[in-house]
Amino acid sequence: MAGQVEWVAVDWGTSNLRAWGIDADGGIAFSRSSPDGMGKLSREQYPGVLTALLQGVADDVSEVLICGMAGARQGWAEAPYLDAPAELGKLAAGAVAPDMPGPLHPRILPGVCLRDLGAEDVMRGEETQLLGLSALVPGFSGLAVMPGTHSKWAMLEGTRLTRFSSAMTGEIFELLRTHSVLRHSLGGELEGEDRDLGFDAGLDQGLTHPERLTATLFKVRAGSLLSGRSSAWCAGFLSGLLIGAEIGGQRDWIGSAEIPLIGSVGLCGLYQIGFERLGAKTRVVDATDATLAGLKAARQG
Repeated sequence: MAGQVEWVAVDWGTSNLRAWGIDADGGIAFSRSSPDGMGKLSREQYPGVLTALLQGVADDVSEVLICGMAGARQGWAEAPYLDAPAELGKLAAGAVAPDMPGPLHPRILPGVCLRDLGAEDVMRGEETQLLGLSALVPGFSGLAVMPGTHSKWAMLEGTRLTRFSSAMTGEIFELLRTHSVLRHSLGGELEGEDRDLGFDAGLDQGLTHPERLTATLFKVRAGSLLSGRSSAWCAGFLSGLLIGAEIGGQRDWIGSAEIPLIGSVGLCGLYQIGFERLGAKTRVVDATDATLAGLKAARQG
């Protein structure tokens, strides 16, 4: 197996680390994962973690291309941001090579930043997925949305990223669920038919009045106290309200073209419902597929 590997593709996230051995034809010879994400590591630990993950193949392959949080300021070695508008096909030109003993020679791809006054924003890892989108959907231009902890809305012209915006929707949901007064309404079973009903109600309010988000959030607590809403309904309402407010608040980004949603199938499915209610067409693109396609395209660039 190891003899077939030409290089190793790595996605080093905040919580997890994933690696794939890529053969000469672009196929996956092996895949490995680790819970040693950036958030758990000191700078000195990265070489050992990567060596351990690639044990058994490191003597036969040296090239490692990394995207994600390993290139953050608090990561292994900072890979300075490219400025948007940015040509994503040139990501590899901005890669940095961290110190690494032994046979492995890793390079870390940069993120992208937007420095416009009042619209400052950053991404690290998503730019590789956007480059992958251009490989998976040749000729695509327009809006792509990446649901997640920090959702990204990105405008593309082929492989050129012109502008983007981040929404902390996923993180806000978790913070409210675990650390706010709303947690008292979310302590039971959070799945089931009630959750779908709550999601529909919250989504409608978020889409219609995104500007009233902070004034609507407390309805989660009030609904459980006064109307006997279940924990599942409340969780669905909160999720729908936040997703609806994200989409409704940025509806001016939405045109007539189909919108790729890059992420997990489940989460993207919730966003699909929201976009459909505004008459927008979407397609789901698996995040892993986009990451791998982006790493391959970056290496060829």
